[in-house]
Formats: sequence, structure tokens, C-alpha cells
Amino acid sequence: MDKINNNLLPSSTLFNYPRFIKYLNTGSIFYSISKWFETLKPGRRYFLLDSDSGSVLEFKKLISMLLFKLFIENEVNLHIFEIEVINYLPFDFYLDDILELILQNQNFIHNIKNFKLYIMVDYSIDNIKIKSINNRISEMISNSHQILKRVVRIVLSYISFPIYQSLLLSNNCSNSLNTIIFYHIDFHDIINLDKVFEQFNVLESVHIFKCFSLNNFTQQIINSTKPFKLKSFFLSEMIKIESLELLLQKSCDYLENFWYFFMYNDHDLQLLELILKYCKNIKFLDLYNFKNQFNYLVLDLIEDMRQKLNYLTIDIHYFTEPNSIILRNLGQKLPLKLEYLCLELNIYTNDFEIFLKNSQYTFINKLVIKNTSGDHDNMLSCIKENIMKKKRVKYLAIMDAVFDEYNTISENIDLFSLENEVKEFEFYNIIVREYIDLKFNLTDISFEKI
Repeated sequence: MDKINNNLLPSSTLFNYPRFIKYLNTGSIFYSISKWFETLKPGRRYFLLDSDSGSVLEFKKLISMLLFKLFIENEVNLHIFEIEVINYLPFDFYLDDILELILQNQNFIHNIKNFKLYIMVDYSIDNIKIKSINNRISEMISNSHQILKRVVRIVLSYISFPIYQSLLLSNNCSNSLNTIIFYHIDFHDIINLDKVFEQFNVLESVHIFKCFSLNNFTQQIINSTKPFKLKSFFLSEMIKIESLELLLQKSCDYLENFWYFFMYNDHDLQLLELILKYCKNIKFLDLYNFKNQFNYLVLDLIEDMRQKLNYLTIDIHYFTEPNSIILRNLGQKLPLKLEYLCLELNIYTNDFEIFLKNSQYTFINKLVIKNTSGDHDNMLSCIKENIMKKKRVKYLAIMDAVFDEYNTISENIDLFSLENEVKEFEFYNIIVREYIDLKFNLTDISFEKI
């Protein structure tokens, strides 16, 4: 503390703010401390006299420890606790001591209901600090029998499974856990998954996002005698069609969220046919990178799901040919109301006008468009005439590509950056948002929207 200039008395508050904290993420805490440190200058309440890298690291660690001690002393009543472990020196430098502090004061997490682990490390790297963190989390799990009995939701993420295995094989949360989310998990060496899921008595949903070695996973799951309530399946690797069909047969009544990145082989066609055959309750459909040969099958899929469909993304803007077939036939396939529609296509005005005409009775709460055709001005006029003046959306985001003389994209124009255009839409009670803000990404869906 001798390196910190503090010439003011600490301020007092009349309200115990920490006591009302319900959500805590270790990564967010450390990031906020780093951003706060950047504001420290001579003359401010706190500043560091000696700012070599070692002192800075120790200072940030001190602040993080003081914050967590403050939370503990004020008897914070946490409901959601998220631990992030990443291969980044400052964060793992802080986290090891924080976890030790929590292990010494387990009342800090005695009321948590949502426990999330984001472990983004490669355990092939020999990192003593990371291994220590691994051991502390394992100890926290093994010592927290009463806590786990109240946990209802767990997020397990990234490539390493040792910690997760001890958690899932424990029967402490068998009567409380209702949601499991697998995010970027490699199931290659995992065994006894059928037994793991057999022990969960109130499990309501399982979510799989961009995981690996799914053939191994499915072969074990289909042996389970209990229903496998797969609610989200975001598929980014090839899986044996036979295994996939068995999985869908077991889970089709529960599957609501489906995401697929096309791989340009016979597997794509077979997969779409299986989804069309078995999955009748899809609410969220996200299809990436398919070629024109799949246009009509995709359109059939959307029409078949129309009764339940609420979120739809079609992203095929990587190809140079116009997406005329999709645009000219999509409008009449849509339900009367959509919460979210995202079109990332090569859009030409003639095709888009047909889409708008065919979808004129559909209200879209959030419409996101990324147009890579270069036909910017004509399309904007079309949107004003057919969407803005008819008030067919509530939120709108548009990103348009601009091409140079070499026919390559030189810049992207966001409608949000055009002040006069934004005001014109506001006059019709349409809120223009920045493209990156309104567009859903995978973590939005997997961690926040389920």
C-alpha cells in the first residue's frame, strides 16, 4: 500500500450496495479493475507512484482481493456466479487467490442457483497457476454439496473436461439441476454420459453449442433410458447421419433451437432431410453458408416450421451470385409475426421488392439486414416505401457493402451512422440500431436468451 497515494478519507454511504449484488462474473470484475486502473492519474483519489509491470499486477490483484473481501464481509446474496479461466496472465494471477478466499468463506456462494464455468484454456500447456485454479474449482465442487443441491443451471464451456466430469458425476445436484449448457466441449475421451444423465431427476433442457466429437457423445446418449431433452443444437462439425437420426428420434419433441453451418457435401442434404422429417417445434433457426442447390429445401424447411418459428437467420452473403430464389420465395413462407429476422445476402432491389410484397402481412419486431450486393441507394428507398411508411418493424439495423473499382468491399455503411436517415425512421416510430448491437451472436443465444 505504500506505493498508493491516498490523501483523502474514504467516503461513506448510507446504503449497503454490495449486499444487493445477485450476479457476479470473475472475468468482468478483473476487466473492470483494469479499465479503472487506466483512469488513475496524479491528482486523482488513487494513483500508483511506481508503475512498473510487477507493481501494476500486484496492485490490481490487491484491488480484486479487497473487492471480494468487501463482498464477503457484506454478506452478498449471490444467485448467479460465473468463473472464467483463460490463458491470460493477469486474470489467472488474480483468480487463484480469489478462489482460495472463496473456499475459506463458502457462505459467499451458499445461495447460488446458476453456476457457470467458462474454462478457455489448453491443458496441454504446462501452466502451474492454471493447474492450481483447476484444483481449487474441483475442491469447491467437492466441498459444496449443499450448494450444488440448489444449483439449477450450469454452463460448461471450452475444450477441457476434467473439472466438469467431477461435477457431472456428483449426485449432489441430481434433484435441482434443470439446465445444462455445453459450449465448445470436446467429448472425445468422455465415457458414461448415459449414466450421468440418468441421475438427473428434474433436468428440463440440454443445450449443445459448437461441440466436438459428437459421434462419441450421441452413441452414449442414445443408450440412456431417460428422455434426452435436447433444446438447442448448434452444429458445426460432421456427425454420422445414422447417429444423428437416432439422436433426433430421441430428442425431436424437445428441440427448439437449431444452428447449422453447411459443409458442401452429401451430409448437408441428409441432415436437412432429417430436420425436416423429425423437428416440428423449431423456434430459432440459423442457417449459414448454403449454396443455391439447397434453396428450395431450405424454403420447405422454413414453411414446415412456420407455426412455431420466431427467430430466423439466413446468412449466405459469402457467395457472389444473387440470392434471388431465396428472396423471391421467402416472404410467403414466413409466419404472421417474427421476433427476429436476419438476412445476410446479396440483395438486389427487384428481388427485395418481391420479398416485401410477399411478406406484407408479417410483422417483424427486429429486422437485421446485411447487403453485400452494393445496391445500397435503391434498396434503402425500397425499405422506406415498404417497411418504414407501413410501420412493419419496431427495430431496424442495416449494413451495406461499398465496392471499389476492383470489385472488392472497401467499406461497410451502417444505417445507424446516417443521422438524417435515423431521424426519418424515428418519425415513423422505428428505432434504428447499430448492426452489431441488434444482430444476435452465438453467446447471446447460448448464455442469455435461453
